[in-house]
Amino acid sequence: MKLENYLDQAGRWPKAGRHILAQYDDENIIVYQAYRPSIGRYAAKHQEFGGEFSYSRMSWIKPNFLWMMYRSGWGTKEGQEVILAVTIPRSLFDEILDEAVPSSYTPALYPDHDSWKNAIATSQVRLQWDPDHAPNGEPQERRAIQLGLRGEMLRRFAKDQVVQIEDISDFVAEQRPHSAGDLKRLVTPKEEVYLPKLSTTRKSVGIE
Repeated sequence: MKLENYLDQAGRWPKAGRHILAQYDDENIIVYQAYRPSIGRYAAKHQEFGGEFSYSRMSWIKPNFLWMMYRSGWGTKEGQEVILAVTIPRSLFDEILDEAVPSSYTPALYPDHDSWKNAIATSQVRLQWDPDHAPNGEPQERRAIQLGLRGEMLRRFAKDQVVQIEDISDFVAEQRPHSAGDLKRLVTPKEEVYLPKLSTTRKSVGIE
């Protein structure tokens, strides 16, 4: 995982609009999840999700580190103490985006509510755009993406195609004091705007 000073990155990021911020290379991309210790530590040890992890429930992934920090309270919320950086193939991530159905009705994508409800019922991927957040939790004009996985797509992500699972809880704890203090000292994973290869995918997920 590559790291960089937060303020240096924030100056490059878009200030508003829907954007996927992520750490990626030509082959892979990192997404984040937070779990209670029994699940998170099992995943990091075995390099796949198992044990108390449920494959029958929807599991949400977030490519944006700071959105994960907001959601988990920088690893302090109950049941979200272990922060995982999960590396998966970009090809899988693009496929996840391509199959995603928005959590709210989007007239530009579906002719009526019934079509959207049917897509929600049958899709293995749920899509949400939420306000991104600064390190101290303040909402931003920019929107961040999170994706809910279930069924076969969840199994492919969590077991079959996972590249690496890293427990970064210690790193999060080290940086937590800087998140609401001296941002000049805050270091976060280096992230850039990510664009899926297909323009149709970019349109379907609403990337601006």
